[in-house]
Amino acid sequence: MPLSSRHLLGLHGVPKEDIQLILDTATTFREVLDRPIKKVPTLQGKTIVNLFFESSTRTRISFELAQKRLSADTINFAKSGSSTGKGETFKDTVKNIEAMKVDMIVVRHESAGVPQFLTRISDANIINAGDGRHEHPTQALLDLYSIREKLKKIDGLKVCIVGDIGHSRVALSNIYGLLTMGAKVSVCGPPTMIPRSIESLGVEVHHDIDRAIRENDVLNVLRIQLEREAGSSIPTLREYHKYFGITRERLQQNEDILILHPGPINRGVELSSEVADGPFQIILNQVTNGVAVRMAVLYLLGTL
Repeated sequence: MPLSSRHLLGLHGVPKEDIQLILDTATTFREVLDRPIKKVPTLQGKTIVNLFFESSTRTRISFELAQKRLSADTINFAKSGSSTGKGETFKDTVKNIEAMKVDMIVVRHESAGVPQFLTRISDANIINAGDGRHEHPTQALLDLYSIREKLKKIDGLKVCIVGDIGHSRVALSNIYGLLTMGAKVSVCGPPTMIPRSIESLGVEVHHDIDRAIRENDVLNVLRIQLEREAGSSIPTLREYHKYFGITRERLQQNEDILILHPGPINRGVELSSEVADGPFQIILNQVTNGVAVRMAVLYLLGTL
């Protein structure tokens, strides 16, 4: 069965069947990545532009690699050095790129709602690679995939998202995806970093990291987003680590817990180095799985 939409703008309202299809398709592509020849001709002849108006390393490279693994033609756009610096509007930039006959656009932008806007001015398939503080759906999908790969299920698991919830697009997409797939979701962090209305989404809110460790199967630990002035929400990074940092000593309360982190890590802040390099985390697995998940999304949208 095909996906129910020709775009991936977020996980809000995405049916369980669509998420399941993406995760199952990613399993097939994950096997491709383990082959000696890590390439299939699935999207040969398709042209995809990576339209990144915001800095990125993992997401941009992951999408680019996924496209090349599927044999698509890839165009990389960066805001720096583009005609936007000469006064060209975002709409005109997109229209000029689309005139080159692109089939899909992967977009990252500092403003929420840009992917939705693109669907109104472009005929291409649109994939949201992160828009402002709104959503980052492929990151949530690779997190879901990584949890399922490790724990063999998602339904019924207790997952706590820890840290800078208010500035995070990863948190919102994870909440939507996890709840849709049957997980029980909570958030934990300083009160200044948790939006007041978040409980209306169906998540539990608390501020005790030790409780979060004891009571959950999975912790998805978020980065303190200093570039979005998250530092003003806490007295100091040292104090944050004291009260909410994940350390090896704290993990003694639950030796079976699984640690995720979307990266990049602020070592000694969200995670101690001992945890970041230790047996509880699957951070590099997430990176590898991200390529497979993005291959799945590109394939399913590109063959609609």
